[in-house]
Amino acid sequence: MARRGLHFGRRRTSGRALALSVVFFFLALTLAPPIKHYFTQRAQISALNAQLVSDNKALDAARKELLLWQDPQYVKSQARERLHFVLPGERQYIVTEGATTTDAASPTKVASALVDGQPWYTRLIASISESGNK
Repeated sequence: MARRGLHFGRRRTSGRALALSVVFFFLALTLAPPIKHYFTQRAQISALNAQLVSDNKALDAARKELLLWQDPQYVKSQARERLHFVLPGERQYIVTEGATTTDAASPTKVASALVDGQPWYTRLIASISESGNK
């Protein structure tokens, strides 16, 4: 009988260990999805914070540029630089590499076929269609 009682005690501890492991398994099973969502949301929050910092830097740069464009002297310098505008009475020269005086003096086939009295857009379309025929 002593043997039987001893055997019963081992079974009882084994049963307790099994019950405890089942409880831990279900606990892990119920806690895993919320923990996963927590870490996923933390990663999303970090990414959004980084994007917010980047967007704020871009906004600051745009505000600085807007302040520049409110200055008439800056607008004038940009018009001269980007659009090649000149003030009345000034003469502007644009130098291109490799251009010679003989090339500028002799008109091309397309330029000689265009009539001077036409609007610029008609001449542009004619120039494009003429160059496409080559």
